Order: sequence, then structure tokens, then C-alpha cells
Amino acid sequence: MIIDLHTHSSVSDGTDSPAGLVTKAARQGLDVLALTDHDTFAGLDEAGRTAAEVGIELLRGIEMSTQRNGHSVHLLGYGAREDDPALGAELTRVRAGRDDRLGPLLDRLAELGMPLTEAEVLVHVGQSPSIGRPHVADAMVAAGYVADRAEAFDRFLADGGPAHVPRYATPLGRAIALLRGAGAVTVIAHPWGRDRERQLPAEVLVELVDQGLDGIEVDHFDHRPDQRERLRALADRAGLLVTGSSDHHGLGKVDHELARHTTAPEVYAEIRRRIAGRR
Repeated sequence: MIIDLHTHSSVSDGTDSPAGLVTKAARQGLDVLALTDHDTFAGLDEAGRTAAEVGIELLRGIEMSTQRNGHSVHLLGYGAREDDPALGAELTRVRAGRDDRLGPLLDRLAELGMPLTEAEVLVHVGQSPSIGRPHVADAMVAAGYVADRAEAFDRFLADGGPAHVPRYATPLGRAIALLRGAGAVTVIAHPWGRDRERQLPAEVLVELVDQGLDGIEVDHFDHRPDQRERLRALADRAGLLVTGSSDHHGLGKVDHELARHTTAPEVYAEIRRRIAGRR
């Protein structure tokens, strides 16, 4: 089985529609695909209808924007009750925080000699219910300020960069509790990617097990081989599930091809078992 448990559609910051993403995955021979758009379930019904048509299994998911000690942490949730009121209210708050920072972010870019209008950004938002930094990055590319999203983030938009504007994100422990309360299985996405090992050291990942964390995404484009080896050993000691995935964004991240990294069938079976047990 070919199982990819972390992908994005145009409902967040990917470039494929939910239907297009699922169709692409089926054509490339995937058996299971998780759609995990940022802070929204809005693309899952479309993806689910297409999955039934093309004969691929869809795992309904989400990627929540969270923070620990002021540092961004991405938390994947699989199989949540999507009508859970507490989770829904928190997701609304997170999306509003993303929208509210657009004006200040555009002001920062103007100060840096890269003026953009809100209209120029909105062209790139597509089906997304909120405006994210990748949409601003796409507008920067279209204006000729940078070559691609990666340069936009590396030079300007990343946390701590000259154009970065903080926004609200759910405290990590609360996000785990909210997703678990809604019946979801929780997995921290790329925990040590982009030199974040100091922000989420091994001892913290172990402590999060007691707060309800189910697993960590080990096999990911942003992890070096030595990091994967140490994360796998840590997961074995702590009893954490180990997943792997592409973090596919379509043309948004051209190196993140579908199924570049995958999850073992026995791990996926355990995720499904835990979801069923929390219903």
C-alpha cells in the first residue's frame, strides 16, 4: 500500500483543488491519501466524493496552526468530529488571526520596497477560507520581487524574518486536547524541520505523550537522515507512532511530490483503530 498522510489543496495553500489532488493521487498509484488543509475542513467533502469515484481511500484530516513558547508548531489531526463546537470555535479564531495580519504584513513589505495591494494577494487565495503567508508569497512572485515561494519565505516571510508579523495560534497543549476531545489522532508535523530541534527537543516530545500526542512525522522532506534516525529511536522509546508523508502543495512546493515519503501500512491501521475507538 502507498499511503501519504499530509497533503494540501487550494482550500489552504496548495495549488490543486481537493478533487484534482485526489485524482492526481489515484493516477500516481496511491492507495490512501490524507487531506490536511490548514485550520479548515472545508475541502474534505469534495475530496471524499472524488475519492469514492476514483477508488482511493481518503483519510479526513487537518493541520492546526499551534505554538509553543512563541514558536510555530504544526499539528496534524486525523478523523476529528468536524462539527465539534469547541474545535470549530478555535479554528475560527485561528483563521481570523491569519486574516487580521494581512494589512500589517503588507505595510512591512512596502517599507522593504515591495509594495503589494490586498487585491494582488486575493488573486492567489482561491478556495481558501483565510489568507496565509503562502498567498502573499505567490503575490510577491507575480510582482517579480522573488523567484518562488521558497525565496519569499527564506528572505522575508519566515518567523523572525524582516516582513514577519506574528498572529494568533493555538497553544500546542490546548490544540492536542481539542483534537483529542473531538476524537482525532494527533501527530506533530515535521517537528525538527528547518532547525526547530531546539524548539521541540526530545524531552518535550516525550512529555507531550502524557498530554495526548499520538505520533510524530519522521519521514519528511525537511528532516535530515540523522534527524530521522534519532526521531525514530525517540518514538520507539516513547511509544509514539511514526508517520511519513510528502506535505504536497502542488506547485507551491515543487520538491514535495506525492508519496515522496510514505507511512507504513501497520501504522495507518493503528491510526484507523484509534480513530474508531474514540468515536
